[in-house]
Amino acid sequence: MNIRLSISVAAALILGACTDHAAGQKGQTPALKTVMDSVSYGIGTDIGHNIKMSGLDSLNIDALVDGLRDGVDSTEKIASDKVRTLVQTYMLEAQKKAMAKQQAEGEATLREGEAFLTENGKKPGVITTASGLQYTVITEGKGPKPTLNDLVTVKYTGSLINGQVFDSSDNHGGPSPYPVNKYIPGWTEALQMMSVGSKYKLYVPSNLAYGAQGMGQEIPPYSALLFELELLDIQPAPKQ
Repeated sequence: MNIRLSISVAAALILGACTDHAAGQKGQTPALKTVMDSVSYGIGTDIGHNIKMSGLDSLNIDALVDGLRDGVDSTEKIASDKVRTLVQTYMLEAQKKAMAKQQAEGEATLREGEAFLTENGKKPGVITTASGLQYTVITEGKGPKPTLNDLVTVKYTGSLINGQVFDSSDNHGGPSPYPVNKYIPGWTEALQMMSVGSKYKLYVPSNLAYGAQGMGQEIPPYSALLFELELLDIQPAPKQ
């Protein structure tokens, strides 16, 4: 988020203006009479969610829409240079607050994951590697083990340490071949220890998963992750 986000907000409101402003005021259901009305409303809700996630939910939406209309009509109530200064000041402060909040949440998530892994590593059957990856063997297969460049077909379910499932191979139409070296580091390490037919429970620290970036809304930054991972098949890497 930066000062230029104000331009994005303006563009968002242009899209939102496709619906009837009066009918869409807070507490009322907008009249969605056409497909385009529904599409416009759907875009508007997405934009609203993004504004909230960006820390801009304190904005007066009605005033924003009025400003858009006045801008189109060239009937601004406040001089543009004054507005620009106000927007820049607001956006800088909003950015600072959002970054501070994200940092605090990230640090809390990281500490929570570290505490979980520390206690988990004490449990019987949990093996901790030099990298910090933890795993337990559910089923030990008898087949070959993949190398770094092989393609593997795996079945998996992934969850946060609170048990919330965020993904599984079933969500993507079932298992399909994928290179070992293209997975997150925790998977890349684990897969090379697994024989075909093996099923492991992985406990992956954030630095071996998605780290500071996280992944979408499902995986917050600095999250430790849990996976049930089953190696179904190996295919040699295709020749270049």
